[in-house]
Amino acid sequence: MNRQPHASSREIVVAHAIDQVVRELRLIDVADYIAFIRLEHFACLSDLVDSAAELFFMPGTLRLGHGGEAYVDWGGAPRIVLDLELRPPGVTVYFQLTLTEHDASVVLNYVAFRDPDEDPEQNTRLLAAVLENARIRKRESVNGEW
Repeated sequence: MNRQPHASSREIVVAHAIDQVVRELRLIDVADYIAFIRLEHFACLSDLVDSAAELFFMPGTLRLGHGGEAYVDWGGAPRIVLDLELRPPGVTVYFQLTLTEHDASVVLNYVAFRDPDEDPEQNTRLLAAVLENARIRKRESVNGEW
């Protein structure tokens, strides 16, 4: 799949927006993720994502997309990949969240704006703004940075 232009800067925006949710998701035992994914119990996986997201975002803002993958072998640490969707008003973001033993990462698959601006940088700023507005509790900015 070809990456959209400006995906890297938008991945940073998304990663920052969901960092608290990721901390909640990391509290879940990796064996539970493996079991739910391997047994295709995606409703259970969706409940986990919803429960983590409801602490920080308005209902329906962050949810499980098409499922996930569990990469487990005898020679290394497990890696869990969740297909997620962010749906704040006016923007839809399809992305994958990868959880490993020591870190997490975000890869954007597609971002759709209801009314996109011609300036891609303005669209990236719009993404950051709508994600912040979808939060239950707004973050404090320090010297203009989040």
